[in-house]
Amino acid sequence: MKLLGLDVGDKTIGIAVSDGLLLAAHGLFALERVGIRKDADRIIEIGKQHGCTAFVVGLPLRLSGEDSPQTEKVRQFATMLENKLRSTGETMAVILHDERFSTKIAQDVLIQGDVSRKKRKGLIDKQAAVVILQSYMDQIRNCPQGR
Repeated sequence: MKLLGLDVGDKTIGIAVSDGLLLAAHGLFALERVGIRKDADRIIEIGKQHGCTAFVVGLPLRLSGEDSPQTEKVRQFATMLENKLRSTGETMAVILHDERFSTKIAQDVLIQGDVSRKKRKGLIDKQAAVVILQSYMDQIRNCPQGR
């Protein structure tokens, strides 16, 4: 079983994949957005290539836990992904996971890794996807009935 982690933004989608034991997340790349339908098709194809059983989509909630305008955009993307999966007969699940602070954590990781400011800009979305996916895997490992 493998998972694909997604950090959905307006311009790019950061993508990470888990190992087969759901212990570690590894960044793949940031996908340039071209349109919600084509983006969903591309994400499904990437998921199939990596043998994933589910997509973990970061949900950008406000600090208060309420939705923001970006939250609605991510929900629309997740719905499009679910609809595409259903229409093609794929059995992969779409899981929304709270991503508050993921970009900040990703940025801190890159700074600690001594990545230059210029290079960080190109890596931040991929690293945020790693943070989202790792957070989800840690959560289900610590609370197995919460799956």
